[in-house]
Amino acid sequence: MNQYFADMHIHVGRTKSGRAVKITGAKTLTVSNIISHARDRKGLHMVGIIDCHSPEVLDELEELASKGELVRHQDGGLMYGGLCIIPGSELEIRSEATGAPIHVLCFFPNLAVMRDFSKYLSLHLKNIHLSSQRVYLTGKALQDKTKELGGLFIPAHIFTPFKSLYGKGVKQSLSEVFDEKKIDAVELGLSADTEMADAIKELGEYTFLTNSDAHSLAKIAREYQAVFMEDTSFHEFSLVLRQEAGRKVAANYGLDPLLGKYHRTVCSNCLTPIPEGGEACSQCKNSRYVKGVADRIVELSSGKRNNVQRPPYIHQVPLEFIPGVGKKAMESLMDHFGTEMSVLHSVPFEALKKAVPERTAELIVQAREGKLKVHAGGGGRYGKVQDKK
Repeated sequence: MNQYFADMHIHVGRTKSGRAVKITGAKTLTVSNIISHARDRKGLHMVGIIDCHSPEVLDELEELASKGELVRHQDGGLMYGGLCIIPGSELEIRSEATGAPIHVLCFFPNLAVMRDFSKYLSLHLKNIHLSSQRVYLTGKALQDKTKELGGLFIPAHIFTPFKSLYGKGVKQSLSEVFDEKKIDAVELGLSADTEMADAIKELGEYTFLTNSDAHSLAKIAREYQAVFMEDTSFHEFSLVLRQEAGRKVAANYGLDPLLGKYHRTVCSNCLTPIPEGGEACSQCKNSRYVKGVADRIVELSSGKRNNVQRPPYIHQVPLEFIPGVGKKAMESLMDHFGTEMSVLHSVPFEALKKAVPERTAELIVQAREGKLKVHAGGGGRYGKVQDKK
């Protein structure tokens, strides 16, 4: 069995023609840039490109395949050298009970099936060219179609205050929105980790994924997982999610939840932290707030942790979060060591010192060992690493 690094939630910002796909995505986030950056800069082995329902994205992938730049894997997926690309789609459904928006990920084994799914979606949404569109279907109906086409169905960033399963305005349980048996895994999102998620009883049976939800090239692999598979393919990844035949998630690498944009509850106006039970902001007296993921999980918790054997969740601090790692330092690290995966996981301290200042090297090693101190984020603002000896 081999270990691979996988980030299964990467957006497309623009197509080859310049057409917008993810409105909030960077213009440099094109298919060609994504796959080269993910393989050569980040050091990933598998990615999920989740805007492949967009016809121009499909056209671009098919063109690359026709030129031989992408090779179709017999077990699903597209190979770009040592990188396996799984085509997918992020979509928005609405809770039948509350009308609250919920994002989901659907993955498929090949471009032909993805094309069929795109044609189906075009009958149920307003703009097939854009990412994360609202689908005028129930969650269960979307699951049924995904499974009919042999796909994988994964609720996305489930704790984000906005547009998620346990987000703002969503009151009901998972089973009231989805068919529990047709969920292949759940994606935790940037402000929660395994320990937090396992406080919710109904999540006990599902594999946890940690993905970047990248809206720019730099954000690729800010969260990812190490997986055990025989090879990189759609079929092997499906076995990972089911934890079959020795395939499994070996470790989740995600932001320390304190670094997430929605970890703590803050004032919606000035982002001042709101203590539990607080009625108004102490600074601006505003009474509206953005509830943090930590407080939301306490609300949802059954009071008992799920007794499930989970892989380790390693609090990963992306290089761009580490003080001293600016553009110049990043280029030096890449020139010396090749990929971010190498720097984050294996390059010794003595070698790091040859590429960046000693203090920066110390912080990289501390990040690897989970020893960095951070200030919590909230209300859409990331937490920050504290640079103090």
